[in-house]
Order: sequence, then structure tokens, then C-alpha cells
Amino acid sequence: MSTSQPAPLAGVRIIESSMLGPAGITTHLADLGADVIKVEPPQGDYIRDMTWPIIEGVSLMHLHLNRGKKSIALNLKNPEAVQVYKDLVETADCVVEAMRPGSLARRGLGFDDLKEINPKIVFCNISGYGMTGPYQNLPAHGIAFDTWAGIIRPAYDEEGFCYIPEHASIGIHAGPIFGAFGILAAIIRARETGEGAFIEVGQSDAAAYMDWYRSESFMAYRRPEDVVTGNKADNYERRAVGTAGMKEGVRYQMYDASDGVVMIMCSEQAFWKNFCEVAGRTDLFEKWPGSKYADHARNNRELQAELKQIFKTKTCQEWIDLGNEKNFPMAPVNTPEDIVEDPQFQERFDIFPHEKHGADMLPFPVQFVNEELPTPTKAPTVGEHRAQVLADVLGYDAAKVEALKEKGVFGA
Repeated sequence: MSTSQPAPLAGVRIIESSMLGPAGITTHLADLGADVIKVEPPQGDYIRDMTWPIIEGVSLMHLHLNRGKKSIALNLKNPEAVQVYKDLVETADCVVEAMRPGSLARRGLGFDDLKEINPKIVFCNISGYGMTGPYQNLPAHGIAFDTWAGIIRPAYDEEGFCYIPEHASIGIHAGPIFGAFGILAAIIRARETGEGAFIEVGQSDAAAYMDWYRSESFMAYRRPEDVVTGNKADNYERRAVGTAGMKEGVRYQMYDASDGVVMIMCSEQAFWKNFCEVAGRTDLFEKWPGSKYADHARNNRELQAELKQIFKTKTCQEWIDLGNEKNFPMAPVNTPEDIVEDPQFQERFDIFPHEKHGADMLPFPVQFVNEELPTPTKAPTVGEHRAQVLADVLGYDAAKVEALKEKGVFGA
């Protein structure tokens, strides 16, 4: 790989004030080479103690979300600490307030304050429910954004108690991704025009947006049935919205193989024909050729029973290899636990090892062909980079740093 190119975001500097999961908004940018300076209170971001697993006394959440960042602790109740923050903003591209809206403004560090120092500054707030609406001040944690967005259905145990079912979190990840897009767009414009921007992201909004297909389908179904129908393969009959409509599928469905579970996705007629030929069952194609596109052979229990027996005759890997060789869609059905053993996963992800990063972690998932992205540093301890930031970024000499220390700028 070529390493002569600078990192994609080399020269971009971000000052981050964050608590907990929203810190992920700058993780993506740090992975791409941005200089992210995490300004923490003297006691630090308590993300280091949150959730599980805890690895050698530090949470996986902190190790992942704050990797590649520098940490400096400032007591923003101290006016001189506020000035240090402003000094950092002078040469920054963006300030991220990853906490309740207005937290920095109360310290004299809001967008209006900072743009007087740096007119090109991009100010981004990322919070739970955003800066408007009846829930804007409602305390929340990550799962709340998914329950609000209708993504997680409540479950009930054998004693009738309601509980949170196992699920993939959406809002806490999607919010930072969309926020990072917005930050980069605003920085590009600011560098062209000299004008900064104030952008804000609600993680709840991001969760709802990630599930747009279902919510927009329900909105569509509110219109008359002669205007909004199902697809041609279903004789235009409306099917249940989103993945709920997959339950009745047969040619697009999961099946038990001899050693696990696989998924076939032969909704196109050409793929279905290829599969039947490979399985030695051209009679199935002759009997049920289906429509050219989007045909799941919905509710065809007779065909489903045939496929159930066919798939048991081979291993998962054998079915995947046949799909690859003979051109019909097959997919492994992995779990978060066993996906690391999947050969495609192993080919695509060069895991950051726990020996260097504190935990085994997935890298940024976009690959720059013939380039090597910078390897992020281990997530920092509280204030770990104080000396480096004050000297290299701000040019403070030792005497000034010592004077600030005596005045309690960095905490007790």
C-alpha cells in the first residue's frame, strides 16, 4: 500500500466536549486523520465506567469511541480555563458539543461566542432529541432513541414482565454518522466562503431516518389502495410493511443447512432458475417459474417444504460456494459472536488488537484503495495530552502552563 498520501482529514482540527456515546460523532473523523482534542472536566468523561464489558478497569465504549483522540482536562467554571478553550478554537475547524444543547453556551462558549473568535468555526451539537420539540430537555440514553423511533418492540418474559429485547442499536450509531457528514459538509463550505455554521443532530431523528422505509411505507399505505398497491409479483396486493412482509417469503427466506442457517434470495426469476439447476430440481422451476422480478413465492408452503429438505443436504459453506460459482444469491446467517470467524469478515476487517488499543476493535469500514489509513492511538486517560496540546497547538511555555495550573484551570 502507498503511504505517501496524507491522511484524508489531515489538517482538520476538532475541539470536542462530549459525554458518553455521542462522542462517536468524532470517532469517524479521528479514524480518517482529523486532530480531535477532547476537552474533559477534571473528573473526566464517565464513559470510562459505563456499561459492559469493562476491560482492565476501562469500558469498551470508551476504548472504541475515544480512540485516536487527545485529552485535555479543563475546569470550565474557571474563567481562565474558558480562555484556554477559546484559544483552542482560534485554529480549529469545528467545535462539537456532544451533550445537552446549551451546555457550552452557559460557559460563554456557544456558537455566537466562538464565531467572534473564529468566523469559520463549525459548531455541532449532538443530543438525544435535538434542540427543539417537547422532548428536547428529556434525559435519555441510547436505547430511548430506538424505542422512540419504533424500532424496538417490547418483549415479555414468562412472568409477564416487560423487558428490552436483544437488538442492534441504531440511533446512538446513526446520529454520529449523520453528524460527521454534516460537519464535513459545513467545513468544506466554511473553507470556501469564510462563513461557519451551527448544525445540530438528534440521535432520535437519526434512528427514525434509518428506518425510513418502514415509516414511509406506512405513510404511503394511508393513501387509497387504488393509488398505492403491492408489487406485481404479489398481484398488487399490499404486503406487511418492511421486513414484516418477509415472513411469508419462500424463495427469499432462511433455511437450515446441515450445520447452520443460510438465506436464499432468489426473488429474480433468472437467479431462481440457476438455483433449481444447481439443486438438480429443474422441476421446481417448471412448476413455479414465478415473475421476472421481486417474486418471493409468497405463502407457497409446498415449495417451502421442498426447499427445507434440499437445504439440509449441504453445509452452509457449500451453499455459499455454489451461489458464488453458479450465480444465485446466498448469504450466511451469522451472529455478533461468530461473525469474526467468517472468511469475508476476516478479509475485510484488519482488527485493531487489544495489545495496542486496550480492546480488539473494528477499524473504520471505508477503504481507500492503495492507501493506508492512520492507525488511531489508544483512547486517552483524562488529561493525558495536556502538555502536548498546550505546547504544540497553543504555543504556551512552561511558565504559563504552571501559572494556569496554580489557578486551578485544570482542576484541583
